[in-house]
Amino acid sequence: KDIQYIRSYYYNKLEFIRFDSNLGKYVGYTELGVKNAEIWNNNPSLIASETAQREVYCQYNIGIDYQTA
Repeated sequence: KDIQYIRSYYYNKLEFIRFDSNLGKYVGYTELGVKNAEIWNNNPSLIASETAQREVYCQYNIGIDYQTA
């Protein structure tokens, strides 16, 4: 429950858009990022795919981390 999956996109060292699993949507930080976030958030399959990454990547690796600690 405390695990958060974030996928960020950068251009010229500036983050312009991010997917946040706690929000369940993309958030734009620049003009281009806001426009893309609106488009990407209206695509249910893309949101479902990113949301699933929390389970696939984070949940899987947290089990490995706790085994080695």
